[in-house]
Amino acid sequence: MAVIEDLVAANRILAAQQVVDGFGHVSVRHDKDRSRFLLARSMAPALVATEDILEFDFDGNALIANGPAVYLERFIHAEIYRRRPDVNAIVHSHSPAVIPFAVTAVPLQPLYHMSAFLGPGVPVFDIRDVAGETDMLIRNSGLGAFLATCLADKPAALMRGHGSVAVGATLPLAVFRAVYLETNARMQAEALRLGPVTFLSPKEADLAAVVSDIQAPRAWDLWKYQVAQGKL
Repeated sequence: MAVIEDLVAANRILAAQQVVDGFGHVSVRHDKDRSRFLLARSMAPALVATEDILEFDFDGNALIANGPAVYLERFIHAEIYRRRPDVNAIVHSHSPAVIPFAVTAVPLQPLYHMSAFLGPGVPVFDIRDVAGETDMLIRNSGLGAFLATCLADKPAALMRGHGSVAVGATLPLAVFRAVYLETNARMQAEALRLGPVTFLSPKEADLAAVVSDIQAPRAWDLWKYQVAQGKL
């Protein structure tokens, strides 16, 4: 299936782009059944192959008897898909440049056109607000629902002391957003050290986001080629 091949590529692209390392995961809504999604078994994303892709329902159940170990945080994907019919792909990562913006009062804002999708704002989910002190993981449907509610209709959300989620109508778009979420965070931290930053205005962000959403497949095609050729 082409969707499985693309999901394998997405795992490897995100690893090559240093959005994920041994941890993090990416999923795609099933192309034949919108009440299901595809996600790898519990493993490092860079090592994912076609045989590692499993099918899940919105309760986080893998639809295979006595199957392999699965990601503890599969409920992130299940609950966002349940609440966001516009979302067909999700990336959860612990990309390092993003995390400081989830633990400080400095909001993550778009400072160039490639990250214009951040214009509507990036909510921060604090698990402590809904579950007290935990191990920080989204281990069940209830916590997944709280995260999905915090994300609301936005393209991305940060997770205090944890990481982030990025979503999209397509797999290439979700991967694009995850990559440029990390890139913008790194650039913003660097720019703030130099002095006051001129961010995109709301109107600029709206206009630029339309263009970048359309052009996301260009980056996807390059990254997919580079991964296939072993150039990343």
